[in-house]
Amino acid sequence: MSPRRRLPAPGAAGPLRELVTVEIVGEGDLVVLRQVGREAAEALGLDRQDQVRLATALSEVGREVVSRGRGRAVLHVTEPPHAGLVVHVHGALGAGEPHGGLTGVAAAERLLDGVEVADGPGGRVVVLHKLLTDGALLGGRVEQVRAALSRPRSADALGELRVQNAELVRALDALAAREAELVRANDELEETNRGVLAMYTQLSDELEETNSGVVALYAELDERGRQLAAANDAKTRFLRSVSHELRAPVNSILGLSSLLADGDLDADQRVQVGYLDASARSLLGMVNELLDLARAESGRQHVHRVRVDLRAMLAELAGTVQPLLRPGVDLRVDVAGDLVLHTDPELLERVLRNLLTNAAKFTEQGAVTVRAGRAADGRAVVVAVEDTGLGIAAEHQGEVFEEFFQVPNRLQPSVKGTGLGLPYARRVAEALGGSLEVASEVGRGSTFTLTLDRTDVPALGRVLVVDDEEAGRVVLRGLLADAAAEVLEARDGAEALAVLASAAALPDVVLLDVRMPGTDGPATLAALRSDPRTAGLPVVLMSSAERPAVDAPFLDKAELDAAGLARALRAACGPQAPADGVTPAAGATP
Repeated sequence: MSPRRRLPAPGAAGPLRELVTVEIVGEGDLVVLRQVGREAAEALGLDRQDQVRLATALSEVGREVVSRGRGRAVLHVTEPPHAGLVVHVHGALGAGEPHGGLTGVAAAERLLDGVEVADGPGGRVVVLHKLLTDGALLGGRVEQVRAALSRPRSADALGELRVQNAELVRALDALAAREAELVRANDELEETNRGVLAMYTQLSDELEETNSGVVALYAELDERGRQLAAANDAKTRFLRSVSHELRAPVNSILGLSSLLADGDLDADQRVQVGYLDASARSLLGMVNELLDLARAESGRQHVHRVRVDLRAMLAELAGTVQPLLRPGVDLRVDVAGDLVLHTDPELLERVLRNLLTNAAKFTEQGAVTVRAGRAADGRAVVVAVEDTGLGIAAEHQGEVFEEFFQVPNRLQPSVKGTGLGLPYARRVAEALGGSLEVASEVGRGSTFTLTLDRTDVPALGRVLVVDDEEAGRVVLRGLLADAAAEVLEARDGAEALAVLASAAALPDVVLLDVRMPGTDGPATLAALRSDPRTAGLPVVLMSSAERPAVDAPFLDKAELDAAGLARALRAACGPQAPADGVTPAAGATP
């Protein structure tokens, strides 16, 4: 069935031009009406299916007229742009009769583009609409169509039956062709589905095989990783063991050479003993570097963080590196005035000394410059050691951090080195929570950049831990390592009171155990509160037993962790933590 098209609004179709009128009195007139409808549709350019639809609709509505007596059907056409065939059927409905229950009208609604009921002069009229697709050619065809439809006809029921049979055969042929087309399409669809299923099966098998390969690869990588870790651990243990074993004989050689130098030697012998001493000291330096590297690789590098004045540290290093510079090479230090960070001064000094020494070795002219300042985000300190030396080729810049690698250049034979300094410096930088990177260009020099994330004094300043158990103090010291600038210790209340009495500056907070022999926690707290000097000192009590009946913050020892402990101590200190009286450790700010 062709798609239903939207009819024009009432009054928009233009005037009606009558084609023919068919009187409907008996069954024979239905045959004539059907013939007229089919011929009109053909003459107006409708296809065969639409011709059959129109003839059938007229026949069905005409039966309603015959059942009520008599009537007529008037065929009209409307002009473009809404060209169409309009049929007024009189006598199908009585006055006031609804059309909803009429089978003929219902059939017409399914077959045509529109059916409506209108009130006419002689009663109610059923109006049938069929839109024309070739309305542009209608103007010159109306008179021809009218003349063709006006010829006399006989009610040849047999002939009309033959015509209907022929139409039925054509419809059946069309249905058979459509069915054959559907069967062919279904066969093609099944073939496609089989192909898709086969492809899906193949892809599933390939994916399963790939997944099996990936799992096997991950297993192999895990095994290789375990083997590499084991090999690295073995290497570290070997280096540590060999370093310790070599230290004793090397120290013996140094001691013997010192004794020989103090003896009665001629000039040649004194020179030879000098060579022996220098060689032993060089070997001892290499052994110490191996031991430091083994310690860093093993993850056992102890980091003791304190407040460090970077300007003072770099000034001291500049003095020790100055004699290593070649004639004509300047050493420049540019440090921000308020640059203070919280890190391990000894380890930091080793890293910076290594970088400065390397820069001095491979710079023949120009300058070695140290620049230190805060990163753009303000949360990190960046120390850059720049030189105008030989530079490092791009293919070697990653290798300089590998053990025993030495960059090939013309100065390498004349300088001392083991190839262990930079690997050790990078591992120490990582242990300090930072990174060490290099940028270099051959002939223009190199820049080694040390970035340390921990730039500020910790959230806590100095913390006095009072606990009678040594193991407990060790644990607490470890929990406070990243949060406190310095951890002081006392074994009981009496010792804590003595430490506070003799201290030039009080700690920022006291972490006090409740159950201790002698002066216990509550007694110590009472003594602190009674002394005007320590009355305002923040105190946090801790115990694995019940909380004592005193007015002070309390922590359960069994539930202590680093974050919770730091949070409780900060809360006790209030918004002023840490105090200004943080005392720097050795190697830090005086």
